[in-house]
Amino acid sequence: MNTKKIIFFDGDGTIWYPKKTKRKIAPHWIYSDKKIGDKYLEHLILTPSTLTTLEKLRRLGIILILLSTHPHAPKEADMVLKKKVIHLKLEGVFDEFYSSRDYSEGKGELIVRILNKKNIPKSKALMIGDSYRYDYLSAKKVGVDAFLIESEYMASKGKRVKKVIKQLKDIVRVLN
Repeated sequence: MNTKKIIFFDGDGTIWYPKKTKRKIAPHWIYSDKKIGDKYLEHLILTPSTLTTLEKLRRLGIILILLSTHPHAPKEADMVLKKKVIHLKLEGVFDEFYSSRDYSEGKGELIVRILNKKNIPKSKALMIGDSYRYDYLSAKKVGVDAFLIESEYMASKGKRVKKVIKQLKDIVRVLN
């Protein structure tokens, strides 16, 4: 039986990725590629089963929050994230979305603030992402359960990652 009330999702590499490299290379390359420049949106696609998975989770009554780390100043970061959400047609899918600061504890700190605001205990929350440091470890350090999505660039080799999924859709099976 599902005990989670809220699930936090990373953006790059988890909900979307560059169609050219998918999960073979860390997705952030697309933002610094000189040939692509500011036209990176047209190179991003949703990861397999994203929409159906998120819709199933919504039907279970779970609050869905998108968290994406951005190196920009807060207002600019929020604007960039909003453009991605609109481009990928995710406006009605997530309950809320936030850009987090660009350091490894950023998402964990944001998760705690959101949980406190919503009065949800950490035990009822889950983080899903593709980055060991920014997603998995950041959540674990603040006492929130986490799953790491397997990728060819997954930098968790030799580290103790107990919860790994191959694709986003695997989370529905895990929760039931």
